[in-house]
Amino acid sequence: MKLNIEHKTCYAYQHQVKRSTQYLRLTPQNSVHQQILSWELSLPGEAVCTTDAYGNVLHVLTLDTPHQLLEIEARGVVEIVETEDMTADPECALSPLIFLRDSALTQPDPAIRDFAGRYYRREAALASLETLMEALLLHMPYQPGITQVSDSAAKVFAMGGGVCQDHSHVFIACCRSLHIPARYVSGYLYTDNVEHVATHAWVEAWLDGSWYSFDITNNTRSTRQHLKLAVGVDYLDACPVRGVRLGGGGEDMLAVAAVQKVQPQQ
Repeated sequence: MKLNIEHKTCYAYQHQVKRSTQYLRLTPQNSVHQQILSWELSLPGEAVCTTDAYGNVLHVLTLDTPHQLLEIEARGVVEIVETEDMTADPECALSPLIFLRDSALTQPDPAIRDFAGRYYRREAALASLETLMEALLLHMPYQPGITQVSDSAAKVFAMGGGVCQDHSHVFIACCRSLHIPARYVSGYLYTDNVEHVATHAWVEAWLDGSWYSFDITNNTRSTRQHLKLAVGVDYLDACPVRGVRLGGGGEDMLAVAAVQKVQPQQ
């Protein structure tokens, strides 16, 4: 299946920004599950391309001249390889043990530890994580607009609702409380469900020497409609756009992403 992706992010500032730096994880990589046929970024200046600590493609965009508007666009065509292999790509050269480290967004509290322990069985680890995923979605139905990107796993778990970022953070917290390495994945999702946005997040957990995917929001381990961008300990490590600025006052941010299936030519 070929997917066409268009992702635009626009920042409008109340006052002029003196200078800013944006960290962009907006470029996917080839793997056994996805082949990049074309990809480009449209940026308001030159960016330095490098690789971050997790193996993600990272563009660093620095604007040293005053600006009040910042527009970033990523677009491309990717072929999703529909394989029967349900493990994720092992492209990260880091030890999986790195992903046992808690962060402010994924710190498990007693309620999360108790919830995870209720469903996990060491002798059937993969099956019990699938059950945990299903139970978590029942406990936290998809509810856009009730959480903030800065909300921790403990906070959103107590609220009992959230979006893909929240589901992923809580599932990661559950896994790490069980001493299972787990990492946050950012990317895109092709779906006919208009309630779900095209930008997406899911989780990969390390079991028996392989990474396994868990899309909690959609209660599935299949990633045949997913395009991976980046991985990290949590959202802050893997989010598509993150930056710092000097000046500007308040800001309005608009992000629009569209993922469409490319119809085969007759």
